[in-house]
Amino acid sequence: MRQILPGLIAAAIGVTCAFLVHQVVPVIPTMTWCVLVGMLASNVIAFVPYFARWRASLRPGMSFAGKRLMRLGIAFLGFQLVFADVLALGVVSVLSILALVILAFGMTYGIAKAFRLPGDEPYLLASGFAVCGASAIGAVSQARETEKDAPLPVALVTLCGTLAIFVLPLLNGFVGLSAQEFGWWVGASVHDVGQVVAAGATAGAVALSMAVLVKLVRVLTLAPIATLASLPGRRRSSVSGGASGSSATGDTRNGKRPPLVPLFIVGFLLAFALRSLGVVPPELLPVLQMAQEVLLGSALVGLGFGIDLPSLARTGGRSALAALISWAALMLVSLGAVRLVFPA
Repeated sequence: MRQILPGLIAAAIGVTCAFLVHQVVPVIPTMTWCVLVGMLASNVIAFVPYFARWRASLRPGMSFAGKRLMRLGIAFLGFQLVFADVLALGVVSVLSILALVILAFGMTYGIAKAFRLPGDEPYLLASGFAVCGASAIGAVSQARETEKDAPLPVALVTLCGTLAIFVLPLLNGFVGLSAQEFGWWVGASVHDVGQVVAAGATAGAVALSMAVLVKLVRVLTLAPIATLASLPGRRRSSVSGGASGSSATGDTRNGKRPPLVPLFIVGFLLAFALRSLGVVPPELLPVLQMAQEVLLGSALVGLGFGIDLPSLARTGGRSALAALISWAALMLVSLGAVRLVFPA
């Protein structure tokens, strides 16, 4: 506990700073500021001799925030979803959103592979673009045990999502979508929930409501995607267990095999079920939302702390180009889906 405490305190300070800066610059969502605060803090203290020694002491707590608090935050995210709202969208709309998630994942993964992004970055980037940005990357990297590859995809989805806040309203001036259509487009193509709110709000309350609803349907796909992402780890554990002669009990040399469904995804689904069944008192929802934002914000500060700007400058050009192409493709495909859902 003593090792992680300094980093946890720093993450809490980072979240507080992000919330305060968001009040001054509300067009950029709080969660985006959390990534930026963590990234700037890490890289500034690295180049200031007096503070450089602090970086190593903060890493354990920041890593804990990026892993454990991320899991809790994703579980709490389930309280923001209601099944009745999903049904209200209609069958065509829901099926179109699900198809877009699959298509966005496949497109982004293929583009990232074509640009030869290293390690698990293609899979993580595809998860972030298809589902819910940095939160999805955190969940999938946890499920696949590839957290070391998460910082760059987090930075890229943060970049593209922030650009979307400004670009989509400008493009709509040429496309001429109605408020409802624009909201659907935003919800289907922007990554982070906060970024969706920021972009959707530019076209009024109708657009904002539609954008959030479409986005939350995408968030629901986090559970199956994270579950599927965990399967390679289970197979590796099974092979390892068989090799060590313990497969009959399901144990490996390092202990038990990972669960089929990661526990934080079980928590997410349980929270979703409780909210949909009306078990959660309405007056408790703001508290749960605040808890979710603090947990995810702390985790994103931790992930941002792991972004090394010099390394990003050396290796991030190719990755950034892949992300921008993927983002542009997703915008175009989702715009086409708008015409399917809202035929003239």
